[in-house]
Amino acid sequence: MSNNALLKALERMGYKGDMTGHGFRSLAMSTLKEQLGYRHEVDRQLAHAQKDKLESAYDRASYLDERRAMMQRWADYLDELAVTSLQRRNEVRHVQAEGEPRRLAP
Repeated sequence: MSNNALLKALERMGYKGDMTGHGFRSLAMSTLKEQLGYRHEVDRQLAHAQKDKLESAYDRASYLDERRAMMQRWADYLDELAVTSLQRRNEVRHVQAEGEPRRLAP
């Protein structure tokens, strides 16, 4: 998917100016490394060039199995976030419907 296609999709969803394609890449890279514990697979998945010229000349590994597992774990992580978000939103709606003061989600 091109960066322009992503920007158009963001615009249609009302996020124009709030998020960019590179912002998503940055968010994914940070989360995959810090929250999910991946390292070299992330750089290969995001098509980053290796910094060491000697290593890049000899290391042609693509880590496809590891990258496949990483992307599945990333999808599972996003699904968990979505479920948690919906649960919190429903809790707030329930509290509001009962006329109680609105709670802030932690």
